[in-house]
Amino acid sequence: MKKVLVTGATGSLGEAIVRYFAKEGYFVYIHYHRHKEKALALLEEIKNGEIIPFDITQKEEVKKALESLHVNVLVNNAGITKDKLFFFMEDEAWSDVMDVNLNSLFYVTKQILPNMIKEKAGSIVNVSSISGLVGNAGQVNYSAAKGGIIAFTKALCAEVARYNIRVNAVAPGVIESEMVHAVDKNITDLIPCKRLGRPEEVAEVVFFLGDKATYVNGEVINISGGMVR
Repeated sequence: MKKVLVTGATGSLGEAIVRYFAKEGYFVYIHYHRHKEKALALLEEIKNGEIIPFDITQKEEVKKALESLHVNVLVNNAGITKDKLFFFMEDEAWSDVMDVNLNSLFYVTKQILPNMIKEKAGSIVNVSSISGLVGNAGQVNYSAAKGGIIAFTKALCAEVARYNIRVNAVAPGVIESEMVHAVDKNITDLIPCKRLGRPEEVAEVVFFLGDKATYVNGEVINISGGMVR
């Protein structure tokens, strides 16, 4: 049975990704940090999986939790926002967003990748954002982190493709989730599709990249309803 690790699995997008992989027959490792009840409920729903708790920003915790884990697919999905215009942004808002969105990507991938290299097979899908493609006012920290994910994806692809390991990314636009509950409702005027995206629509692309797209490598798939083009 194929196995997948999904980080940040208790958010709207993470839950959708977990459900999609489970529906396709994967054993799913559900990562969480604080929301144990959500993780347990998700596990009860999909049946075929396991919960894995750790603070994704703490290198030693990540190492202890993942050092013996073997998976076919890694989905680096964990992320937060702490939006504020640059001149008013506190140091903590910068470092927290970098730690959760970008540094954790390094810590988790560092633990999972060696087994993929040994097996000469694997797929990594990193969740970036359209903010990482074009930047967004009030999100200098988030845009920098998500842009870093895109660069990370392309560089790592160049290193590990020889081991039959693919590294790709998705760049979602405005998706229905807890993170966009305060978004201006007029935002849909800027989206050619005239609606917000659904988490399931992102999960479908993540699964395609992780499982099906065997000759797609080093790519970033924009999922924004035409908002960024």
